[in-house]
Amino acid sequence: MKRRVILSFVTAMAAALPAAAQQPVPGEHFIENWDMNSDGKVTAEEARQKRDEIFSMFDQDEDGALNAAEYDLFDETRETDIKENIGQNTGPMAVFSRAMGRDFNDVDKDGQVTRDEFLSQASAWFELMDRDKDQVITIGDFGPRKV
Repeated sequence: MKRRVILSFVTAMAAALPAAAQQPVPGEHFIENWDMNSDGKVTAEEARQKRDEIFSMFDQDEDGALNAAEYDLFDETRETDIKENIGQNTGPMAVFSRAMGRDFNDVDKDGQVTRDEFLSQASAWFELMDRDKDQVITIGDFGPRKV
């Protein structure tokens, strides 16, 4: 009987391993995309560079500002990326998402976000993401808060 229980437990654990292996590590997708030199951490300068690249990607008419339609596309793209690669938009990813949003980046509240506005918010965005305040963003900034 004891052997059957142990065997059932081992079988259940083996079946669960592939599912567990597919669970994303908090922050891993972010680090993969934002760590420009692949050293496992994102510096303030890397964050600024990546924000500049993102802005350029979504400024479709190349006028130096993201209008409502361009920002809507940016929002949709971010949401899809989060759903497909992370699964949920909670915890630090919710902070990330809000800080990439229009309200956070439209500094003068005129309905569009200029490149200058978007880049001027890079430092504030970085501070929000760097939860342990060590001047770099790592996977550790996405896990549970340490007390």
